[in-house]
Amino acid sequence: MPLPTTPEQRFEKFITSLVSSVGHADRGEPLRAYCTGLLLPGERKSVEPMAARIDPAHVRQRHQSMHHFIADAPWNDREVLRTIRDYTLPFIEETGPIEVWIIDDSGIPKKGKHSVGVSRQYCGQLGKQENCQVAVSVSIANPYASLTVAAQLYLPETWTKDPERCRRAGVPDDVVFKTKQEIALDQIKQLIDENVPRGIVLDDAAYGNDHEFRENLTKLQLLYGVGIQKTTSVWPPGTGPLIPPSSHGPGRPRTLLRRDEHHKPRSVFDLALSLDAKAWTQVRWREGSGQALESRFTAILVRVAHCDYLRSTLREEEWLLIEWPEGEKEPTKYWLLTLPPKTSLRQLVHVVKMRWRIERDYEELKSEIGLGHYEGRGWRGFHHHLTMCIAAYAFLVAERCLFPPEEKPARLPFREARLPPMFRRRGSPVAA
Repeated sequence: MPLPTTPEQRFEKFITSLVSSVGHADRGEPLRAYCTGLLLPGERKSVEPMAARIDPAHVRQRHQSMHHFIADAPWNDREVLRTIRDYTLPFIEETGPIEVWIIDDSGIPKKGKHSVGVSRQYCGQLGKQENCQVAVSVSIANPYASLTVAAQLYLPETWTKDPERCRRAGVPDDVVFKTKQEIALDQIKQLIDENVPRGIVLDDAAYGNDHEFRENLTKLQLLYGVGIQKTTSVWPPGTGPLIPPSSHGPGRPRTLLRRDEHHKPRSVFDLALSLDAKAWTQVRWREGSGQALESRFTAILVRVAHCDYLRSTLREEEWLLIEWPEGEKEPTKYWLLTLPPKTSLRQLVHVVKMRWRIERDYEELKSEIGLGHYEGRGWRGFHHHLTMCIAAYAFLVAERCLFPPEEKPARLPFREARLPPMFRRRGSPVAA
């Protein structure tokens, strides 16, 4: 079927595809209204202000319809995300094949303690421990575009150990505590089952420093380029754990690898400091908004040493990539990559630096789409709002893919209605 020629027609086709995955045709109109409200300009993207912008003459009725669709209607988020992916992926692949899968989590600041999953935990948006909700996601990307294809709320143990609190927030009975790494692995397995085009898995040290997580990626036959902490221990090139000695005497023969006081691994930080100045190379990986992005890097093949004294065989070598910007007192970032041994330094840098796409996606989801504006407290409403934000953003991604980077896309078909002069959002301190 040929692609519609105008943004209005493409938006209608996109919405029609989503309606088929939400269960009932009568959910089509509130779905259309909600997506439109998220794409319209406006300072606040909670339900009532969006209803007022979309239908200022019937705010109350429109608000009730949209609120029911998000907070109460039992449609399946996974099915809708699959439909979003099926629509958007061909647009992205027109710009190039999928290269990476990016794992990340994003904190949404919240006040109070009743919103589902809210807890005092690290919030990347604020850069500190704060009261917030955290969503774990996986995105697929190439250098030109990216799309979130799986997303789920992280539920802290303080919630899962309190059944009554979970019941009040509408948390399903089968939801149990899972670490963020476990949630991400479940999402990855789901994408593999659905035959999503594979890519190199990227994540930061919060995930990559988990050795079991990395081993699970390898078991799934996925390559990775993951951040690690500077304390991670490795065997430098040409070294490794001691092989068990052959035994000809009585007793069971030794089978485990060994280390001792004079033969032990090194932290990646110590290894970086020991390298000669000639080991570092200036690499430019892409053009930034004002200037080219570049830094000093080195890459060496190492063996990870984590608990290898419990193994009887050597681990495979993998790349240790280190960044040490000019003028810094010490290296700033470390990665492990399971790319082939002949991979160039420039290609290693290109891969790990593609994580910037998810950072930009979350910035736009929050600042432009309204990801953090949902005011409900329940599990279903949180995930429905999250899914609709991904849907609205996915449409923008698809539209951008229709135009070369040097061109601006055609004006999108969203116009903000003028609010009634006496309109005041519920709870506003300004008197009506």
